[in-house]
Amino acid sequence: MSVPRPGTRSGASSTCAEPAPGRGRRGVTLEAAAKEAGLSKPELMYHFSTKEALMLGVVDHVADRWERLLLEQLGRPLETADAHYRTALTEAWVRRIEPWLTLPDDLPDAVRARLTAARLPADGYWTAAATGVFPVPARDRAELPAVMEGLWAEGPAS
Repeated sequence: MSVPRPGTRSGASSTCAEPAPGRGRRGVTLEAAAKEAGLSKPELMYHFSTKEALMLGVVDHVADRWERLLLEQLGRPLETADAHYRTALTEAWVRRIEPWLTLPDDLPDAVRARLTAARLPADGYWTAAATGVFPVPARDRAELPAVMEGLWAEGPAS
């Protein structure tokens, strides 16, 4: 497997995908990421114009790396894999990602409902953005956070 070169988009993604001492929940900044990747902030911003773009680049990088490793283990193109392998690989992926998305059982029903209500539009928006199907116009996109915050502030339905 090739190692991404420093100063490139894949090099910056690779650097930011690795754990770094002292990096907390909000510890990734464009400045810190640029320094870790051996770039100036403008050089990093050439590849990733925002922190969100950088984080999405990291997710893409990790998913690409994971896919390459799976294909290496499979030893042939995915299209030629037996249905058993596809099912097993899908189940393995679900097992790993599900804990990040599943709500704790001990949450009160009203809180669970509100969190689910917040997640569904986010999932739909992400799907629309990722697939390009039903894209959200910029003027509508700008209003979405305020609308969702308003719905959240209203409290649970009675």
